[in-house]
Amino acid sequence: MESIFGIHEAALLYRAKRMDVIAANLANADTPNYQARDLDFASALDGAFAGATQLKATDPRHLALNPLTSGDALKYRIPHQPSLDGNTVESDLESARYAENAVSYQASLLFANNRISTLRAALAGGR
Repeated sequence: MESIFGIHEAALLYRAKRMDVIAANLANADTPNYQARDLDFASALDGAFAGATQLKATDPRHLALNPLTSGDALKYRIPHQPSLDGNTVESDLESARYAENAVSYQASLLFANNRISTLRAALAGGR
């Protein structure tokens, strides 16, 4: 059975993980040689749908094939202006990314909340 929240369940998990990664970047903005990281949305999306597109061997004589996966969604960020100490965190851009991600998280949370409200109304109307 498909989740009652649809894509918003996965979106909330992705956004929460991305917030953690960006917060770690901001916390290490002054750490020498710290490399800023971020989640790659395309890789995360590919990973989410990898199970649906995997080949399945239905006969023992089939060739063993490795499913096509994009690997880890956590990537290093290429800085616009790297610092002399090797740190690649750009605090102003990280803060903007964090705010943008927070707005997306709130939007997904609002959609999930509306779905719950709709289900509650449907259940209350059936009494």
